[in-house]
Amino acid sequence: MRSSPFRRSETDRDAAPQFVLPLVVRIEKAAPPARTDALETAARAVLVLLSDERATAEDGAWAEAVRDWQDARIRKVVRRARGAEWRRAQGLPGITLTGGRAASGDGPPAAEVRVFPPVPLDGWPKELARLQVSGTDLDDPEPPPAPDLAGPALWLNPRIDMSAGKAMAQAGHGAQLAWWELDDAARAAWRAAGFPLAVRTASAERWRELTASGLPVVRDAGFTEIAPGSCTVVADHPALRRLQSSGAWPPQPPGLLSPGPDGT
Repeated sequence: MRSSPFRRSETDRDAAPQFVLPLVVRIEKAAPPARTDALETAARAVLVLLSDERATAEDGAWAEAVRDWQDARIRKVVRRARGAEWRRAQGLPGITLTGGRAASGDGPPAAEVRVFPPVPLDGWPKELARLQVSGTDLDDPEPPPAPDLAGPALWLNPRIDMSAGKAMAQAGHGAQLAWWELDDAARAAWRAAGFPLAVRTASAERWRELTASGLPVVRDAGFTEIAPGSCTVVADHPALRRLQSSGAWPPQPPGLLSPGPDGT
């Protein structure tokens, strides 16, 4: 059963009370994580929250907040924390994910991202409200390995420069779009596998192919960093490709899939 709120009208979504999904990335001054690891961990964190029983069960502790969030624009905000800030954030209800690239030798530590249930746009917990949005610039000390093209991948627009925090939010949007467009069996299989995915910047040629493919495209609302309507991410998943080849997907024109979630 599909439940993508991206199929609702702009008027309904804009008129609803606005909520935001907070994500906090741990960035210690002396040992920041690698950029790609942080992006992939943020995307997985969104998927873990969306599939958590506290969000999916009718009487789940987070279910109402998630429903309210999905009824409005799908906003995500990434903030950074270190030291005591990170420890305080860990004390709030949420889920912490650790990235797949453990520290080795002089390499960066594995990324750590905590995702929290949605909060009102102007009602952040004080422990999170005081955290900074800026300062999330991260680098990859080495180019990330080539992704498994047979597996799930989130492809970034090669023409748009984004801070790591902005890109983390956009990767989360892409993962969420893929999740909503999958059927129950594909969702269950992805979850059982631990939500494997890759986040990579597409080449110019591949980006042209992807945006014309009918796969889900994230179009940013333009609240921060980039122009409104910018295409930032294409969500590619093997189950969606199989549906495409069978002619069963997309059920509506691709342009209806993503009218503009904001990634901050």
